[in-house]
This record gives sequence, structure tokens and C-alpha cells, in this order.
Amino acid sequence: MANDPKIDRRDDVNPTEGDHKYGDVDFADRTNKKYPIDTPEHVRAAWNYINHKDNAAKYDADEVAVIKERIKKAAKKHDVTIQDE
Repeated sequence: MANDPKIDRRDDVNPTEGDHKYGDVDFADRTNKKYPIDTPEHVRAAWNYINHKDNAAKYDADEVAVIKERIKKAAKKHDVTIQDE
């Protein structure tokens, strides 16, 4: 994706696990294959997880903003209501 904001590769994650577990789906963190956002259930779960301080702490603030924005877009697409911070 052109102009796609960069999320750094995390040392504590193996991106192939995300592909193996979820298949070829869109992820809010595309670099590390975390937070799948392909179904309403995954969108809700991704939003809940990224809003836990310990999960968000694994990213820089700008990366969390990118992830949250992708989840919000997926929520609209899947007609999911999520609570903004």
C-alpha cells in the first residue's frame, strides 16, 4: 500500500503465526500480523486488545494510532460499534 504508515517489526512476535492462525486476512498491524480485522468479532477483539495498556506498550504512540485507525475503518466496514477511548 503506498504511503502505508510503518509499524516496526517486533522481536517478540513471529508474523508467520498470524498467517498460520488466521490465514490471508487484513491485520491492523500488518508488519507483525497482529490484530486481525476481517470479521466483526475480530474487529471487537482487536479494539479491546489494543486498548489494554500492556498490549499498547509494545508499540510507539504513533504505531498505536495507526493500529487504532485501521480498526476504526474496519469497524465501519463491518458495521461494528466500538467505544472510542
